[in-house]
Amino acid sequence: MKKTFLAAAMAISAATTAFAEPVAGTWKTQPGDTGGYLHVKIAPCGNAVCGNIDKAFDASGQAIANYEHQGKKMLWDMSADGGGAYSGGKIWAPDADKTYKSKMTLKGNTLTVKGCVAIICRGQDWTRIN
Repeated sequence: MKKTFLAAAMAISAATTAFAEPVAGTWKTQPGDTGGYLHVKIAPCGNAVCGNIDKAFDASGQAIANYEHQGKKMLWDMSADGGGAYSGGKIWAPDADKTYKSKMTLKGNTLTVKGCVAIICRGQDWTRIN
């Protein structure tokens, strides 16, 4: 009986840890060339994390109704490497309409997101909204 209880407790603990993804939440991107920015919702998807465009805003901070890419997957297959580092995923850049290999680093309420081609990377610091 004790072994069954211990095994069940360990399974529940492991499941809780898997769902408590520290990078999960809504993130504000840095403004692009036009001053607009996005809110991206990041959540677990299978054994990785993914992020979809939740909302778009213009340079004045007004929400853009009917944004053409709203709901589109912006990053996917990001695996936690430990210590706030994520890698192995892809990121889609709406401004260039290109997909890149991606990596991320979480430090407090700042998520540094990079898209890379070979050794050349382009990145942004995103701020946690919630």
